[in-house]
Amino acid sequence: MSKKTVVTTEKTAPAIGPYSLGIRYGSLIFASGSAGLDPQSGKLVSGGIEAETRQTLLNLSNILEDGGASMAKVLKTTVFLKDMSEFAKMNAVYAEFFSHDPPARSTIQAAALPLGAAVEIDAIAYVD
Repeated sequence: MSKKTVVTTEKTAPAIGPYSLGIRYGSLIFASGSAGLDPQSGKLVSGGIEAETRQTLLNLSNILEDGGASMAKVLKTTVFLKDMSEFAKMNAVYAEFFSHDPPARSTIQAAALPLGAAVEIDAIAYVD
C-alpha cells in the first residue's frame, strides 16, 4: 500500500498558506499551484508575464525534482492566468520548458490570483 509523503524543497519560496508544495503518493507527485515568487525574497519577480511564467516553472521544476520527478515526467498541468490576453506570452515561455511531448494542459482565466500574480501553474507528474 502506498503512503502519502509531503514534498518539500529549500529551492522555492515556502507555501503561503496551510498546504504542501507537493504530495507524493506512490509513483505520482501532485505539485500545488506555483507562482513566480523569488525563492530568496518570497516576492513576485518583476518583468511581466514572461518573467513570472519562467520563475513559476522553475519553482515547479524544483518541487518535482525534490520529489523524485522532473519536468519531462509531467503528465498534466493547469495554468491559471489573471488575463487571458497574455496567453501567447505565457505559452511561449511554457514551450521552452515542455518542448518535447508536452503534458496535457488546461488553461483558464482566474478573477484573481494570490499576491497579485499574473500566472499560477500546478502539475501532476510520475516517478520512475
